[in-house]
Amino acid sequence: MATSSPSEEQLSPNVQASRPEINTTFTITAASSDHELPSTWQREYNTAVSAGLSSLVSTFVGFPFDSIKTRMQAYRFQSVLDCVMVTKKTEGIEGFFRGVGAPMISVTIVRTLSFSIYAQCRATYTDALNRLLGEGYIVDPSGPVLLTPEQKATPGPNLLRALPMYFMSGFTAGGFIALFSCPFEFTKLSTQIELLMARAKHAAMLDSSHTAPKYEPKGTLESFKDIIRKRGILGLYSGFRYHFARDALGTSLYFSVYESSKQLFSMYNPHGGPPGPLVIAISGGLCGIFSWAVLFPLDTMKSIVQRDILTRPPGTPIKKRPFQLFNPRMYRGLGVSIARTGLVNMTFFSIYEQLYKKL
Repeated sequence: MATSSPSEEQLSPNVQASRPEINTTFTITAASSDHELPSTWQREYNTAVSAGLSSLVSTFVGFPFDSIKTRMQAYRFQSVLDCVMVTKKTEGIEGFFRGVGAPMISVTIVRTLSFSIYAQCRATYTDALNRLLGEGYIVDPSGPVLLTPEQKATPGPNLLRALPMYFMSGFTAGGFIALFSCPFEFTKLSTQIELLMARAKHAAMLDSSHTAPKYEPKGTLESFKDIIRKRGILGLYSGFRYHFARDALGTSLYFSVYESSKQLFSMYNPHGGPPGPLVIAISGGLCGIFSWAVLFPLDTMKSIVQRDILTRPPGTPIKKRPFQLFNPRMYRGLGVSIARTGLVNMTFFSIYEQLYKKL
């Protein structure tokens, strides 16, 4: 039969005095230190995995919209419906998903890297600004440090101080990612419009509504190899300056609007607490729509320049095109692009935030 241990009251004073003192302070500190290291690693792991898996789903969902947008930017159609009907008639349903392979790989890798670089830059720039302007000048609500009661009471000033940090972090991430994503984007565009380019070469096919001549699409991998064969490795970076400007500025606006929207909605939430699923979805949609609406003319210019390069033999001088901000042609496909980016980013952030919490 088990015997119960004597309580502290039952022990004699001499016995109590002879018991070794346990260093509870050391034990707690060590446990806390062991917990902090995997915590930082866990945040980075959660960010990468959540961004990658969410990107796979959202890219596939939004790709038909992206395909229609690219076709309308590069070639002349009467309307979005005309572009959809011509694509369906001449290429079938698979025409809307032609070239999906490249972005399924590239966008997933790009978003995973982009979110990881953004999170690292956000923490680095926050620390740098706090060292420069005083500790606690900026507290990132998305980071591990909690807002003070004073900052919770007046979140507006903290948000305004954090905006440049969000913008700089996004610009750094977008600029770095452009080096990786440009070859995939150029290959995707080549795959999406290869049938249109083939039809444009056919003398009898002046109107895009005619039946396309028989042409066997090369596919993503063959397009990639064909570009390298004809133009070399650097050919994959055709139109890079437009691509860099679009990605760096676009990512800056993207993260700035998303972070601000989340905080603003939470700021005026009478019930308090973290942002809910609806706030996440709306913030995701807004950041995509706003960044694309502002930079859409630049994206159109990129598509036109890259189309010009693809339709001319390697080494042929490309006609310089002025950047016409107010030319209606620069906004072809804006409507379908807004629908696409809203849907894609609502889907992406809804999945991303849930995965991040559950991992």
